Formats: sequence, C-alpha cells, structure tokens
Amino acid sequence: MRILHTSDWHLGRSLHRVSMLTAQSVFLDHLVTTVREREVDAVLVAGDVYDRAVPPLAAVELFDRALHRLAAEGVPTVMISGNHDSARRLGVGAGLIERAGIHLRTDPARCHVPVVLADGHGDVAFYGLPYLEPALVKDEFRTERVRHEAVIGAAMDRVRADLASRATATRSVVLAHAFVAGGEPSDSERDITVGGVAAVPSGIFHGVDYVALGHLHGCQTITERIRYSGSPLAYSFSEAAHRKTMWLIDLGPGGEVAAERVGVPVPRPLARLRGSLEELLGDPSLDRHEGSFVEAALTDPVRPAEPMARLAERFPHVLSLLFEPERTDGDDAPVSYAQRLAGRSEQQIAEDFVAHVRGGGPDGRERAVLRDAFDEVRVEDAVHEGAGRHG
Repeated sequence: MRILHTSDWHLGRSLHRVSMLTAQSVFLDHLVTTVREREVDAVLVAGDVYDRAVPPLAAVELFDRALHRLAAEGVPTVMISGNHDSARRLGVGAGLIERAGIHLRTDPARCHVPVVLADGHGDVAFYGLPYLEPALVKDEFRTERVRHEAVIGAAMDRVRADLASRATATRSVVLAHAFVAGGEPSDSERDITVGGVAAVPSGIFHGVDYVALGHLHGCQTITERIRYSGSPLAYSFSEAAHRKTMWLIDLGPGGEVAAERVGVPVPRPLARLRGSLEELLGDPSLDRHEGSFVEAALTDPVRPAEPMARLAERFPHVLSLLFEPERTDGDDAPVSYAQRLAGRSEQQIAEDFVAHVRGGGPDGRERAVLRDAFDEVRVEDAVHEGAGRHG
C-alpha cells in the first residue's frame, strides 16, 4: 500500500505578518497532484491542520477545498488533530465526512478504533492518536502520572490490544502528534513541555509497522519505521535550511517499509544573512537572496541609520532585522534579551528570574511549584481553546 505522509499544514499562519495562504494553496495543489501522479492509496495528515483553534475564514475555505479535491480523487485520507487545532471543531461532522473517505480522528477515547483499508495483500489498520494533553486525558486513560509518556503509552496499549484481536496478517499504521526523543525541534513549534518533560521515547510505539508523526517541523527519521514529515512550508527563520518534503511510504505485504522523500514547492525561500550593513548591501554573492524572505543580523559596532529601509532596496522581502554587533578584543558586546532567552523553556526563564532577584536559584520544592503553575496555565489554555477562544 502506498501512503503519503504529511503534517503541520498550519493553515492560516503568517510569517512575520506576511500571510502564507497563497503558498499553502500552492502546496495543497501539489499534494493533490502527487496523489494522482504517484498513485497514492492513502493520505495521512498527522496534526496541526490549522494554526490556531479558531482559524480565519480563508483558512477554513482552503481546508474545505482540499477535502473536496481529495474526496474527488477517491483516495482515503486520515487526519488527526494537533496541539494547535481545536479537536472538537476539527471533528465536527466527522461521521458524515467519513462517507466521502475523509477520516477525522480527534477523539482520544476512540484512538483504538482504526480506519481499515485493504490492498491486494490484506488489511491495513490506521490508528489516529490526536494530540493528547496529559492533564485533559489522564482520566480517560487512567494514568497516575500527568506526563506525555504515560498517556501516549496508555493509548498505544489500547492500539496494540485492538491489533491483537485482528487477523495475524493485518498491517498497522499509527498517526501521532508528539515530541519523540531524538527529534530536532525548531523555533516555530509551540512548547508542549509538561512537568519539565516534552519528549517521549520512540520505543513507546513498538508493535506497529509505521508511525506517521507530526509536531516537529523538520522532516526527519527517528527510526526506519518512525518518521516526521515536517511542515510543508517554513514557518520561522530557524527552518531556513530545511528541505521541505512529504514521505511517500510503500508498505509491503509483510509490513516492510520503503520510504521516499517527495519535495514540495518553495514559493519563496528563506535566507539568514549576517554582516555589516555595507557588506550586505554590496556583496555580489548575496544576489541569489534578493528574491528571498530575509532575516538580517547586522554586526556594525554602531546601529546604522534606517537599516531596514536601506536593506529593503536590495532585499524587498526582508522581514526581520537583528542588531548583533561583533565582539572585539577586550570588549564585552551586549547580549540582547531575545538572545538570552533563545532555546530556554518557560521554566528555565522563571528560575533564572528568581535567581536574579534574590541572589540564589529556587530549591526543589520551589521548582516543583513553578512547574505545576506552568502546567496549569497550559491546561487552562487548552480548555479555553476547545471552548472557542483564540489560541
């Protein structure tokens, strides 16, 4: 069976206030063309269909058109909700839509109920694990620990139990939206850390033939059977070096996996440039970036006059300007607030603040209090998004 694995469409997202809807439409055109030309048997979307719980109307219309086109191709599509989606909103009408071959899996309680498709070698059971916010689903899965590993482990136990009840030759595919250990994050994924832990071990998915992951935006292979497709477009300059692709998976009669990366259109590439203003304006080797979205880091010792306007004369799509004067011998160059926070979690930032104001960091009990507070805020946000508040 030939499977097209994609994820993290983030319909409705902008890049530094520039709408990505046109580029997203181009990607969906390409997806449908790929389905047709590569004779795909099933399309998988591993979460974050939308960028927020209440997406703009234009994003909803784009999604609607994509569903109609996929249904018209007669190729089944399996989708799960991600941490950016409102599971309840995305799942509205799922029963009716399923008649058209579009299978929306947004209810954690039904993660063990597969979409069963068949090819010449027998059945393939597709299990959809929507994003599982631990504090919201711990009662459903009867877990003692409020952790991603606990709830995903319990969900996978249900999947394996259902799979064991089926014919021995039944092959299996799991869609999941999670941070799996070994994956490489970027700046554009929303933090899902709970209790100081974000990642789950890859071994939690043992016993299935293929795991189609969503959440991380870089296409990557955790194991031969566990892969992230990544987002189809770059949604932050940290993704400038990403090669955006989908996975074309051929699932053999015995569950063998053959994987091919299928490229997607790049309407406008991203470039991260660094140097003095005069270097960026005069370097002929940068000609190739004049049509790119540009993030420019200026190294001038003194901030130049009107740098953004001057850069825009050469790079009309410059979106981000950083001022990072280069350090000279014996000179401690200032570090920006954004640089100090880069790569640090909310918990780490809070602990640093405590250490700064009182001259000593928090003890174990205080760290636990901070961790619980951040977890509670995250759960409140998830509950409000499900009820209809903007994410």
